[in-house]
Amino acid sequence: MDDWTPESVAARFTEAAETARRLPPARVQGYLNVWPILLRMAPEQKPCDEERHFPPTPAAVERMLEAMRWMQMLDVESRHIVWMRADHFEWSQIAKRFGCAVRTVQRRRNIALSILAENLNGMSVVAASCKAVRNHAER
Repeated sequence: MDDWTPESVAARFTEAAETARRLPPARVQGYLNVWPILLRMAPEQKPCDEERHFPPTPAAVERMLEAMRWMQMLDVESRHIVWMRADHFEWSQIAKRFGCAVRTVQRRRNIALSILAENLNGMSVVAASCKAVRNHAER
């Protein structure tokens, strides 16, 4: 993809979060369960008995890993904001987590996505993180 926009970067992160959710759970090697899988009725179901989704394709996993490498271009706070929104957290939950207003969190996410899009397009980026942009604006 030649021209990355903040919207296309956000869509890639949303896809990466969905792919990560579909990965099989990590389990300890060496243990084997020979019992058959039981289908339970609605009153018997536990929260862990969610619908099983098909595992992601290798191409989807590669795109997820590529998006994870992009995260290294951001500071830790921006990484959390971008990933939480890609994982479908509400704006109010994200704002509460960082102790600021909803609009501030939205602005920080937009700045982070713009920085990533510019880096992916090969443009020279003045700031490498949202904190650098805020510090530059305060001067």
